[in-house]
This record gives sequence, structure tokens and C-alpha cells, in this order.
Amino acid sequence: SKSIQPSLLPSLAVAATVTVWAIAFPAIKLALLEMHPLPLASVRYAMATCFAVAWLLWKRPALMPTADLLTCVACGVLGAAGYSVLLNMGQVTVSAGAASFLIKTESIWMAFLAVVMLKEVFNIWAWAGTLICFAGIGLIASAQPGGIALGGGAVFVLAAAICSAIGFVLQRKLVQNYGALHVASIMLISAAVTLSPWLPTAISEMQIASATTVSWVVFLGVFPTAVGQICWSYALGHFGAARAGNFLYLVAPLAMLLAWLIYGEAVSVFTIAGGILVLSGVILV
Repeated sequence: SKSIQPSLLPSLAVAATVTVWAIAFPAIKLALLEMHPLPLASVRYAMATCFAVAWLLWKRPALMPTADLLTCVACGVLGAAGYSVLLNMGQVTVSAGAASFLIKTESIWMAFLAVVMLKEVFNIWAWAGTLICFAGIGLIASAQPGGIALGGGAVFVLAAAICSAIGFVLQRKLVQNYGALHVASIMLISAAVTLSPWLPTAISEMQIASATTVSWVVFLGVFPTAVGQICWSYALGHFGAARAGNFLYLVAPLAMLLAWLIYGEAVSVFTIAGGILVLSGVILV
């Protein structure tokens, strides 16, 4: 069992990440029926932080050097809080399926950043894949309310993808040096503190929300936010930024299928066609 553990654990971490992050898209769409974007993000990270604080108190890891700690905090502010707020704002108008495909462009941004910051390789096939991916983005966005105009939902989702990619790339070396749980815990706490001004509003909204909405919010706080972040940090440290990003191509089609199964979200032809282009481009990259 020891011989398969090094390869099995990262694979299981990726599988868990893909599953809970796919469910997150329809869950966010449903939670936004009775909650606003910023309060929803705030309460998600407030719940996830309970797990992070418990782990830090239990393990009591050594403090990171100031520079690495600040980098980790930046990952939490941009890659966690920024991502969640922008995605929530985008999903007010963008369908869960379309949002999941647009978020998938984080793999492209990760590859760009990995080339610039981590000196990873980006060849001619990767550039070709990037062009195909952006063609898919345009096709999906054109069918969404607001299109790709400033302030449109699709623009918010794309901005969320960029924030996510920055956080993923910055945290890779941190995970290798300090471990996935340590890094993920600091990121979750940083995101929760950043979003804390909206927590009272979140509590008020949850008190008058339906039991179904509250259940989805709790799910978002525990699984995609806490479990997903921890599993992904572990996988990121094992596979590398550019390679790990490509595992996430399964999230989009799974999210679209789940949105249809859970609440019958209609699937646009533009979303399917654009999604195929996005995934094809990502696979090439």
C-alpha cells in the first residue's frame, strides 16, 4: 500500500476537488435566489475558517517567514475571497453551466503565469489551444445577459478565473515548503477576515431564508470551500501549476450536467459549442 500511496492520494484529491467544485456552480445559483453575492461569500469562508482554525490549534505549525506569510495571505484575498465574490456576482445573471466553462479559463491564465513566474514550458500547441479557448469564451459570453460588456456577468466570471489562477500559481511553492493544510488554512482565514464586514448581513439573510437555501449555503461552506481548497492545495503541490490546472477540465461538463439534474437548467447551444471549444483548447494547453 505504501508504494501506491504517493500516486493515489493526489489522484483522490483531484477527484474530490472536481466533484465538490462542480456541484458548487448550481449550488451558488440556488443560494443566490435568497442571498446577495458578498454575504454569500462571507458566510462560506466564515464556516470554512472554523476547520482551518481547528487544524492550526491542533497541529501548531511553525510560523512562516513574513514574506511567505504575506504571499499566502494574498492568495487568500485574491484566489479565495476575490474569486468567490466575483463568481457570485457573475452567476446572478450567468447560468451555472456557462459560468463553469468560463471559470475553466483559469487553466489558461495559470499556464501563462506559470511560464512567466515559474519558468514552465509553453509550446506552440499551448498557444494554439489558447486561441481556441478564447474563441469558446466569446461564444459562451455572447449568449449571456450583458455579454462581454463591462459590468456584464460573463466579465465578472472571467475576472474570478483570473483571481483564481493568480492564487493557484502563487501558492504552489508555498504548498511544497509548508504543506497543503497549512497553506489552505491561512488562505481560508485570510479570505474570511477580508469578507467579515458582510458577515452580519449574511446571518440576517440566512435567518429569513428557506431551509433549502440554508442547506446549500452550508454545503458551499464545508465542501467546495474547505474540503475543496485543502484537496486542491495538496494536488497543486504534487502536480505543478500548469499540469494541475488541466485536471479541472472535468468540472465544467459535470457542473452543467448537475445543474440540469438538480433544477432543470436549460443548456444553450452556444454554451455547449463554446464549452467544447474551451475544453478542447485547455486539453491542447
